[in-house]
Amino acid sequence: MNPRLLPFLSAALTLLLASCAALLGPRDVEIPLSTLQQAIARKFPFSNRYLELFDIGVSNPRIAMQPESNRVLTSMDVSFAPPFTNRSWNGSFAVSGQLKFDAARSAIVLSEPHVETFAINGLDMPYASQITKIGRLLAEELLRDAPLYTFHPEDLRRAGTWFTPSRITTTPRGLVVTLVPAG
Repeated sequence: MNPRLLPFLSAALTLLLASCAALLGPRDVEIPLSTLQQAIARKFPFSNRYLELFDIGVSNPRIAMQPESNRVLTSMDVSFAPPFTNRSWNGSFAVSGQLKFDAARSAIVLSEPHVETFAINGLDMPYASQITKIGRLLAEELLRDAPLYTFHPEDLRRAGTWFTPSRITTTPRGLVVTLVPAG
């Protein structure tokens, strides 16, 4: 082979590979609701002492899609128990959030969480306001940037090209993630 042709062949090969990546274009990946449900269920039950005032337990996470607002709603059961009494209160809460891609973790995470409902059964009125405030803060803190789905490296690579999520859409059956060639 002629050594003078080597730079030209190298440039031609580079152009060919770049054009192949461009031809791949965007693709959609569907993530079923059941997969999201399994992923979040692995993180619970959760229990912790908060501010040394309450033992808090969170369990039974449930995910629902909100396609009309492109948000995800996560509801859970919660229990509060002051360590100095034998009494506990049970209830539930629901947090909605937008979805974003966290490149460092290759994960779709819940961002901008907002507590939609927070209810504790049988709570005495003097405590209701304080417990509800603490519960709302804890719920938002617990779910902020919580990963709902983590991509495997092979999910983001196709035909030698790396892809990155450009859009995440909620549907009644789960998520549709549009992947575009990174570049």
